[in-house]
Amino acid sequence: MSSDLPLTWTRFFVFVFFSSLSVGSSSASVSQLHHSNNNTHRLLVSTCTKMGSKNTTECSEKLMEAVRTFKLLDSNFFNERKVLEITKGATEFNIPIIKANRKQVASKNGGLHNPTVLIFDSDWDREQAQGMIKTFNYPSLSNVKKPKNEEDIAFMSVLELGTLIKTKQITSQELTRIFLRRLKRYNPVLKAVVTYTEELAYKQAKEADELLAQGKYLGPLHGIPYGLKDIVDVPKYKTTWGSTTFKNQVLNIEAWVYKRLKSAGAVLVAKLVTGSLAYDDIWFGGRTRNPWNIEEFSTGSSAGPAACTSAGMVPFAIGSESAGSITYPASRCGVTALRPTFGTVGRTGVMSIAESLDKLGPFCRSAADCAIVLDAIRGKDPDDLSSKDIPFGDPFSVDITKLTVGYLEDAEMEVVKVLAAKGVNMVPFKLNYTVDSVQGILNFTMDIEMLAHFDEWQRSGQDDVYEAQEQWPLELSRSRVIPAVDYVQAQRARGKLIREVKESFTVDAFIGNATDWEKVCLGNLVGLPVIVVPTGLKSISNPPSSGTRRRTTINTGIYAPPNHDHIALALSIAYQSVTVHHKQRPPIDDLGPTDTPVLIPPRRLHL
Repeated sequence: MSSDLPLTWTRFFVFVFFSSLSVGSSSASVSQLHHSNNNTHRLLVSTCTKMGSKNTTECSEKLMEAVRTFKLLDSNFFNERKVLEITKGATEFNIPIIKANRKQVASKNGGLHNPTVLIFDSDWDREQAQGMIKTFNYPSLSNVKKPKNEEDIAFMSVLELGTLIKTKQITSQELTRIFLRRLKRYNPVLKAVVTYTEELAYKQAKEADELLAQGKYLGPLHGIPYGLKDIVDVPKYKTTWGSTTFKNQVLNIEAWVYKRLKSAGAVLVAKLVTGSLAYDDIWFGGRTRNPWNIEEFSTGSSAGPAACTSAGMVPFAIGSESAGSITYPASRCGVTALRPTFGTVGRTGVMSIAESLDKLGPFCRSAADCAIVLDAIRGKDPDDLSSKDIPFGDPFSVDITKLTVGYLEDAEMEVVKVLAAKGVNMVPFKLNYTVDSVQGILNFTMDIEMLAHFDEWQRSGQDDVYEAQEQWPLELSRSRVIPAVDYVQAQRARGKLIREVKESFTVDAFIGNATDWEKVCLGNLVGLPVIVVPTGLKSISNPPSSGTRRRTTINTGIYAPPNHDHIALALSIAYQSVTVHHKQRPPIDDLGPTDTPVLIPPRRLHL
């Protein structure tokens, strides 16, 4: 290779030779580069010029030779344009991350220092009986009366609705009708529903009512309608993954989480929007909007669960997160949502992005509702080797006065003051760690693991019709040239991060921003549970002079160590017991700029 080429490009070519990735072919392939037309030649020359080459002719010839090496990887399905995009991405994105990870963990040879988080389990008896986990002790509500109008019913909590059903003030079939009407009424604006499961919903609601008539009550989710993010399989219904490519896909599989909710008596009313292949809020039907400000989008791939819960279209919904897809839409749409400890909820029958990152969690009206839903869906899934029975404590029985809780500089101080007044020992806190490539480790891990599950999708060129070309198509093509050794180095660096966070986590929980990207990446890599808690509303940017009910939501995150979700839930329940931020309703019935605010008045804090 000529010394005229920068060192980083030379290393890229080495990556191409040694990346161990299996791919296919296409008509416009790299193997045809020697037949390149003038446009390709000009593109190569332009690329060499941008590289700072003094001899563009020699550089373009060397570059053409280098890209031919894709053939050695059976990667000759990339066309010329994509090869150059990969080259640029590998140089600007991959190499800095690789260097940072090597610096962290690969400076010493041999030994078992900084072991990878990829652990081989040789246990043959994976189907052995699991240890018993105790159910939570739910609070009993008294004097809950059925409201006169459907709007008030729609914004009741799961506990309140469950009490109405248990006391036979309302039937599950009535509730199902109410929520299906709301889903159909508001979906044209919000674009949050993919499929109405109406026939199934009425069947399940009828069964719930019949069981109750026989004196059989299944618990607080008995007869409660809900929605599933459309990456979760339900027999006879489409599971589109939000993608044009898969929009007619029917997978006759009962997802583990769906089985759990069905056994708890819950009623599935809709498959809710996921961003295409679980990336952001863009899907084949459009883009999901934020009920609090219809001019905004919901952000995050659990767009439908967040928007529908916020707008009172379902009492709760199940979403997922690998990197912010619960925390971001929950924060934007102003709902309470839990990203649980990794491995808490089984993932059989759910589209996989990254096996070491994917988590399922609830979107709800309150932290208490999150606890109820979590209790129903947690537990060992025999077909998901990462799932486990975690012996959580009961969040409804935690003595919060015995807890020491840290607060970061970006914490919402109202939460700190409320919890301090409730007797919690609140202390300033900072999470210390030396790993400086957290965001890069997350990207490497997610993109490479995603590509392993969507190899055929890319090889067959289906990524060319993806809804947002700057998203998965760009990231996954770049991942083709990450060497296997540097994926393992990233996992070693991840292991070092986990050990440092564990050592630094000297409190029972801490409060901080739920959408700070560094914390999102760190929390998902380490497996920290976090609950997003609404803490207020503020005016939108540049509101009309005549006024508007549209608002920007304010929230915070309460983080706990892995397997201590009950601590985060208990603190959130305590905060919400004396505040009403989580009870506010978005102005979904009046989308005009001149609507006037009608908020629930704050009640005096009894601390």
